[in-house]
Amino acid sequence: MGLYFRTPQLGWAVGSGGAIVKTVDGGKKWQKVISGTTATLSGVFFLDEKQGWAIGANGTIRRSQDGGQTWQQQFVDTQVPFYGLSFVSSSEGWVVGGNGTILHTKDGGAHWADQASKTSAALYAVQFLTAQHGTAVGAVGTVLMTDDGGVTWTPQETQGAVTLFDVYFSDASTGWVVGNAGAIFHTIDGGNHWIDRTLPCNRTCTKLTDLLRVRFTDPQSGWIVGERGMVYRTTDSGFTWTEQGAVATVSLFGLSFPDGTQGWASGEKGTIVRLSPSH
Repeated sequence: MGLYFRTPQLGWAVGSGGAIVKTVDGGKKWQKVISGTTATLSGVFFLDEKQGWAIGANGTIRRSQDGGQTWQQQFVDTQVPFYGLSFVSSSEGWVVGGNGTILHTKDGGAHWADQASKTSAALYAVQFLTAQHGTAVGAVGTVLMTDDGGVTWTPQETQGAVTLFDVYFSDASTGWVVGNAGAIFHTIDGGNHWIDRTLPCNRTCTKLTDLLRVRFTDPQSGWIVGERGMVYRTTDSGFTWTEQGAVATVSLFGLSFPDGTQGWASGEKGTIVRLSPSH
């Protein structure tokens, strides 16, 4: 379901039944590791080669300090599913999930405190560029932004009730959110205004594809993955998106680029696909 590559060689992926796998050779071989949970895991992030976190259903947060070989449970006072996470240091991070939940830690996850999102919409993704500046997105067009580390979260106007599945800012002013039915919104002023860049439905399309993950490798080059294995790419800062076709038959929920030349997408049924600019 989710994956994260720290370098082109070193990556981790997580999924159903508490599955966690690791590669040290750029995805040629994947080693299964014991996660200590059977909960479905939706996201994974490593700050460096040793320290990482995995999140998922039933309020699951697990931490590794040895590169994902062993995992320890982190205790939180909720059973909501977690969908997104973002860490800015080994001590400070955030997770988001069902029912508008936003949790914050300042001690690497030993303790988690609730932050007031003022929404009950499910939140599917969160990104902090700095310890102060973060964005969370979710159901019914929800975009929340903070400039004070999440002490206060402010809703932004996106002009739509679409479900938003991911957010990615390449710098403090330029950001993207993607969601269901081809929804793409773009900001160039730090989220004060959002421009609708939703993909048009071409002649062959019977149903607009849900867009699940967006990442940029530099200000011009970006990738989006979505349902039914669809991949889209831009080389002009997102003004036009080119359909690259399906790289898998399943929906892709994970997208990670350790450098500008290659990336990986992950999805249902343990699918992991390598992406390169030649796609």
